[in-house]
Amino acid sequence: MNEYWVFEFKGSRYDKFFNPHSVELRPSEFAVVQAEKGEDCGRLLRVIASDREYEKEESVYNILRRASAADLNHFKENREKEKKALQECRSLIEVRGLAMRLVDVEIQFDSSKFTFFFSSEKRVDFRELVRDLAAMYKTRIEMRQIGAREEARRIGGYGRCGLQQCCTTFIKDFRPISTQFARDQGMALNPQKITGNCGRLLCCLLYEQEDYAHTIAQFPKVGTRYRTGSGEGEVVKLNVVKEFMVVRHADGMEEQVSLTELRKAKRCGDCDCGQKKN
Repeated sequence: MNEYWVFEFKGSRYDKFFNPHSVELRPSEFAVVQAEKGEDCGRLLRVIASDREYEKEESVYNILRRASAADLNHFKENREKEKKALQECRSLIEVRGLAMRLVDVEIQFDSSKFTFFFSSEKRVDFRELVRDLAAMYKTRIEMRQIGAREEARRIGGYGRCGLQQCCTTFIKDFRPISTQFARDQGMALNPQKITGNCGRLLCCLLYEQEDYAHTIAQFPKVGTRYRTGSGEGEVVKLNVVKEFMVVRHADGMEEQVSLTELRKAKRCGDCDCGQKKN
């Protein structure tokens, strides 16, 4: 049984580590950990026990020590240096006329690497920019192009619901989201209503989709015929949240049929209450 210690770093970046030295840590405490080259500092989120054996290419590094007062001061100093580096790099980008938007800068704890995150509509030749930055900071420079969702995660902010963006709180991996999810959830396909700060479809459409799909599968499809106690009509609408469907009869009358009533009809085996296709 392996124990993976999951840490959070700047920009909602997550990674897992081993704890071979049995460093005593509680969630939300900071520790200095191994990085690919050097050391980094992050905040402990949780400890996960797993039977899965990790592959060598996963590069699971070790926790080195609990962050001391000096480590935490150095960590804060790096955050201040990042703000300055952000402005300096933006000035260099403007001078060189590069078509790129600098989003964030992350300095590795031991200052052995500066990572500059940027977005761009097309491929950018930033080799000269990297040389300028390497000469300025005397360390390893990495330029990393990111998409709109990752940009929103690194910048942070609040969604239309008034809460912090899902991507900065609990969503770890971005998965494809379809407009069909919005249709299933009865939302109008209005870009202002179904897109987040990143300009892409709302992430909450994804994690609510499973519940919607499960409930929708229990109703007849919209457009099919359904017989109620008032006669046969057409299913014209589903309300998944309140769990009912609307059946419109030939005279224009609309009748609500709850999911509970639908289930009861199926259990009693009343064939006349089943759906009928046109």
